[in-house]
Amino acid sequence: MGLPRIDPYPMPTETELPASRVSWRCEPDRAVLLIHDMQNHFLAPFQVDQSPVVELLANIAELRAAAHAAGIPVVYSAQPGGQTHEQRGLQLDMWGEGIGADPAAAEITEALTPADGDVRMTKWRYNAFHRTQLAELLGGRDQLVITGIYAHIGCLMTAADAFMRDVRTFFVADAVADFSRADHEMAVRYAANRCGVVTSTARLIDQLKGTDGE
Repeated sequence: MGLPRIDPYPMPTETELPASRVSWRCEPDRAVLLIHDMQNHFLAPFQVDQSPVVELLANIAELRAAAHAAGIPVVYSAQPGGQTHEQRGLQLDMWGEGIGADPAAAEITEALTPADGDVRMTKWRYNAFHRTQLAELLGGRDQLVITGIYAHIGCLMTAADAFMRDVRTFFVADAVADFSRADHEMAVRYAANRCGVVTSTARLIDQLKGTDGE
């Protein structure tokens, strides 16, 4: 029970990404950037000085800077520490107690400390829409850029729910990370084939800047 130890693995590159079934473009006036669960507790199983975390942190930081420059709202999801058994629900059976009472464990990693104007949203389950204000925080925007951890759990569940809400999802394959390369690839394949556009950090930023040649 609890989170597994995560061995280093190479972050997928743009040439390794599957083709998406849809060809949506990310538009600054329609998009919101979600930074999903980048808390110290969830990063602890990784070796943070190796792949995929090195690329994960750098790419999310780059996307956040691009979002700020383009006027795109930035929302952080974060689970609270010290949850009661009632608050944990079935997650207690699957993962144990979750984040402990130490406030540092629940904090967003220092490398991605929210900036003034960014929103930190309390999240209770895998899906960042479930029992949160995310739908309201979209404020009429209909595109969601998903980054963070873990790719095949909360990130993917959020992408699937977004699709069912008619929100176009951009799943940034080199700005998410997972328990293993196999889990990471599974999440990327599912997103590309069932609920969104799979893209890279560089490709998405080029779209936001209008420098992608399309």
